[in-house]
Amino acid sequence: MGIELSQFLNSTPIPTIVIDAEHKITHWNKACEFFLGYSAATMVGSKDQWKPFFKYPRPILADLVLTTDGMQQVQDLYGDKYAQSPLIHGAYHATDFFPKLGQSGLWLHFTAAPLHSQDGKIIGAIEIFEDITERREAEDALKRAHDNLETLVIKRTNQLKEANEKLEADIQYRQEIEQKLIGRNDELTSLNKELSSAQAQLMQSEKMASIGQLAAGVAHEINNPVGYIFSNVGSLEKYLDDLFEILNFYESIEHTIQSDEVKAQLTELKEKIEINYLKEDIPDLMAQSKEGIERVRKIVQDLKDFSRVDSNVEWQWANLHSGIDSTLNVVNNEIKYRADIVKDYGNIPDVECLPSQLNQVFMNLVVNASHAITSERGTITIKTRQENEEVVINISDTGSGIPADVLPKIFDPFFTTKPIGKGTGLGLSLSYGIIKKHNGEISVDSVTGQGTTFTIRLPIEHVHDESETDSE
Repeated sequence: MGIELSQFLNSTPIPTIVIDAEHKITHWNKACEFFLGYSAATMVGSKDQWKPFFKYPRPILADLVLTTDGMQQVQDLYGDKYAQSPLIHGAYHATDFFPKLGQSGLWLHFTAAPLHSQDGKIIGAIEIFEDITERREAEDALKRAHDNLETLVIKRTNQLKEANEKLEADIQYRQEIEQKLIGRNDELTSLNKELSSAQAQLMQSEKMASIGQLAAGVAHEINNPVGYIFSNVGSLEKYLDDLFEILNFYESIEHTIQSDEVKAQLTELKEKIEINYLKEDIPDLMAQSKEGIERVRKIVQDLKDFSRVDSNVEWQWANLHSGIDSTLNVVNNEIKYRADIVKDYGNIPDVECLPSQLNQVFMNLVVNASHAITSERGTITIKTRQENEEVVINISDTGSGIPADVLPKIFDPFFTTKPIGKGTGLGLSLSYGIIKKHNGEISVDSVTGQGTTFTIRLPIEHVHDESETDSE
């Protein structure tokens, strides 16, 4: 380490310190004098290389590369602020802040490496320094800016996240409100439909009740003169019997008349009025009149039974066969040209029911059955039987049948397969409601082109609920 090394070190602008194996300073270049504020004359030959950096004696990095446990000491003193040189074996570089340097301390990056003799023996160490305070401050400022920016980004991200979550919550709330509104609208639509159906059924029921009252009144008014006629025909029949008895007596003594003129007049009169024909025809006419009056009385009675107003509101025990027969008589004119009626009545008990309402169901089903028979004369079969605590009524026809896609809708209010103006679509809906009111069931089976069967199941004894009791 001669004059050439001293000249080289003094000519470099990098602060440089060289120490020998005894840790004495051998070189302290001009850049070091300027940077650290200590002259070479003061420092060379001493072991005071620590003074510019620390308040108390402690080894600098160059001192540590000379020791056998230098790496451990470097690690103890500089922690994670040092690193081994990848180029020079035994060399280290580190970064640290030195409060003693400058006005308010400086950040230095320093590198120390061992010096070797020609035979490879360590004879000293060299350490160079670089002031990185501005760079470090710039890095710190950049880091602070980055941290501030990251903080702002995180804050803004959180704000956006909160806003997004609030927006999602608002959207979800609006969707829930919208779904509730849709559900409410569907509910209102359904309720409106049910209300319309109820109003229509109420009108139909009131119409049927009015018809029932009218029919009952008409039946009563007809029944009185029919009673007079029936009574008078009976009396007339008795009177005719008496007259025929007298006439027979006169004929038996006709041969005793002496006057030929009287005999001629009697003979002429008998021929004029065709007495023999009258004697044969009058009994037949009386019998036909009595039969006709009996039929009128039966129709009137069936009409009264079918339309009894009290049976619409009072639960009572009734014979269903009688109700079906009355219904068939009332609608006979509707079906007699279309179908034959076959009754297959089983042994069934009386049923607790609203008879007039059930008669309305029977009428709807029988009339519908007759309307289903369009091509040629068909058959409507009414079958009854008892199954456990229920009475079962089957009403079948040999009509055109109901398509499978229509079957699920036939009990819906206002649904009808008839042309516009030919049906209200309330008959089966009303019938369904009446059977349900009786805690019963009504079902349908149909094969297109073969016919349809409606099955009604009614409990023999009706279980009354509180609403019925209150309404009654």
